[in-house]
Amino acid sequence: MPDLQRYFAVGLPSCEVPPFTGGRFDRLSGGGDHAKVRDVITADDLIAVEMLNVQVPPPVSLALLEGSLGRAISAALSTIPTDVCLGDDGAGQHVADDSPADKAWHLLKECDGVGWVTAGKLLARKRPRVIPVYDEIVSCAYGTSTGFWPWLDCKLREQGGVLAHRLAELRDEAGLSDEISALRILDVVIWMRHRAGHAGHGCTGVGDDDTSGPTGDVHE
Repeated sequence: MPDLQRYFAVGLPSCEVPPFTGGRFDRLSGGGDHAKVRDVITADDLIAVEMLNVQVPPPVSLALLEGSLGRAISAALSTIPTDVCLGDDGAGQHVADDSPADKAWHLLKECDGVGWVTAGKLLARKRPRVIPVYDEIVSCAYGTSTGFWPWLDCKLREQGGVLAHRLAELRDEAGLSDEISALRILDVVIWMRHRAGHAGHGCTGVGDDDTSGPTGDVHE
C-alpha cells in the first residue's frame, strides 16, 4: 500500500511535482476513456504515455491525430467497451488473437520507433479496464512474454476472481479512486516491486530477496 500511495502521490499537495510522473498517466485531462474522446487518439493521450517514460515519434503522432492510422485505431476502439473489465465474463474476446485490440496493437507496434511497449501503453490509456500497461520490467517479473493479455484475463478469473477483489481492496486501502483500474493497480504493485532489482536481459524475475523499495526516480 505505501508503494501505491507514493506512486500516485496520495496526500501530496497538487503544487508539488509527484515522485513518479506515471501516477498522472491514467487521469491526465480526465483520462483517455471518457465519453468525448474514448474512440479517438488525442494529443492528451500522446502526452500521457510520456508520463510512462515512452514517446510516440512525431511522424506517428501526426498519423494518429490526422491520418489513416488514427482512423484505423479509432475503428478498433469503437468495438471495445469502456465498462468491461478484464476478467469479467466475455472480456476475453476483446483481447484475443485477431481481436480489434490485437490488430490495433500490431498496427501501432509496426510503426517506426513505437514497439510493443509503447503500443500497449497507448491502448491501455484508451481502455484501462481491459488492456494492461505492460513493459519489460513487468514482463520479467511475471515471467511472461507473448499472449500476456489472455493469460492475465485467465488469472483474473481464477478462484472466483479473488485477485481482482484483492486489487480493489488495495486500491481502497491506498485511498485511490475507483477511476484507477484494477489492472493499473496490479501493474504498479508489480513494477514497484521489481524495478530496482531488475537486471535487464537475463534477469530471473521477482525473487524472495527482491524487496527493494522505490528510489524516487521521476519516471514510470
